[in-house]
Amino acid sequence: MAQPLPTVPGQPPARVRVAVVQYGQRKVAGFDEFAAQVEEHVRVAADYGSDFVLFPELFTLQLLSAEPRMLSPAEAIERLSEHTPDFTALLVRLATRYRIHVIGGTHPTRTEEGTLRNSCFIATRDGALHRRDKLHITPSEQGSWAVGGGDAADVLVTDAGPIGIMVCYDSEFPELGRHLADQGALMLFVPYCTDVRSGHLRVRYSCQARAVENQVYVVAAGNVGHCPGVANFDIQYAQSGVYTPCDFPFPPEGIAAEASAQVEQMLFADLDLAALLEARRNGTVKNLIDRRPGLYAQWRGETP
Repeated sequence: MAQPLPTVPGQPPARVRVAVVQYGQRKVAGFDEFAAQVEEHVRVAADYGSDFVLFPELFTLQLLSAEPRMLSPAEAIERLSEHTPDFTALLVRLATRYRIHVIGGTHPTRTEEGTLRNSCFIATRDGALHRRDKLHITPSEQGSWAVGGGDAADVLVTDAGPIGIMVCYDSEFPELGRHLADQGALMLFVPYCTDVRSGHLRVRYSCQARAVENQVYVVAAGNVGHCPGVANFDIQYAQSGVYTPCDFPFPPEGIAAEASAQVEQMLFADLDLAALLEARRNGTVKNLIDRRPGLYAQWRGETP
């Protein structure tokens, strides 16, 4: 029995443009220099007519390079959390000034409840600030920083379409991508941070799988370069990309745009949301319509 397609919230436009920042890590003198680098990327993204600009996971760890000594991982995370008010204010200022949705990678944040989260802050161009926490925490994050995973995974409805956030390791869990697609997300944004090529490829292949199985666009941004004096952030490997379903009228390989590996750069792609919705209805394959949730429930011993 065919399944109903997810209801798409809001009134998404026919086409949007996304900008991806493959962020070059290097030493900075302090927050002002960091902020100037971020603003330059946002300005360029806006000048190129982008609706969204995506930064990588944990790119704010660059701020630790301004410390007079190398901090322990525990000290570093607490110090970074102190920058949260200035960082979020920066995102809102840039989003409103340049009229673009700024997806601010992730930033370690101490919540009001006292828990530590790896948080993605999204500043929309109407001046609102939203937060989505990383849900699945890697052994490295748990061991070095004692970061905990969030629980909520809600779609954010913007004037450029409904989006979902999957932070790095989150992309490797199909349940999350499907949960966001079921809420009507058309684009999934994946800020990530990997140190070696194998880690990058785990994220990249997972992103491509999520794009195919959920008939969505997936946009991924990673760090490159070297940030001296920052514990647990020694080296970076990334080849950021924008991924599509593998069907007409998308690229056969499912890659709308891809950065050069290990090079600081910006990437742009136009995403045809109208074509995506048409592919969901009448594509060569209909991954959302042809699901069999009743069968899957039987496998789990549940009543459909």
